[in-house]
Amino acid sequence: MPELFVSWSEYHQLIEKLAVQVHQSGWEFNQIICLARGGLRIGDIFSRLYRQPLGILAATSYGGKGDRVRGKLTFARHVTTTAEQMGSHVLLVDDLLDSGVTLKETIPWLKQNYADHIVEIRTAVIWHKACSVIAPDYCVEFLEDNPWIHQPFEAYEHMSLENLAAKLGMQKDPKE
Repeated sequence: MPELFVSWSEYHQLIEKLAVQVHQSGWEFNQIICLARGGLRIGDIFSRLYRQPLGILAATSYGGKGDRVRGKLTFARHVTTTAEQMGSHVLLVDDLLDSGVTLKETIPWLKQNYADHIVEIRTAVIWHKACSVIAPDYCVEFLEDNPWIHQPFEAYEHMSLENLAAKLGMQKDPKE
């Protein structure tokens, strides 16, 4: 499987390109929902740029060795937000469409659980892999060869707090 390595600088630039792409489309929304964990940084930046409320929906389907094994999709019970109520025009953001199953199943989940509020949902991702079963409304990069994407924050998944303390010169004094 091909691999794509992304630096923090590249990652932030891709988020900014996605934000501009959505803006230039002219579509107006009044709620951002990010899929946690991959969509958290995108949702945060979009919420700041667009000055719209951010909702967070935790969903997971990966586990196993290196978190590379796709399993059953599990959602949190609710979208977490500080807004009084769910917006009517929702921009659903995530980092990537791999299989596309998460996004495909999230849209009906949102419509079912927030039917009284949601009129329209559009989707935005940084990467759209060719193997996905669904296409996003907005994306920065279409990846024909379906690479495994190594994002900059993945370094924390392989790091211990002891190693981080040593890296930062913050070792605990053994006399304490």
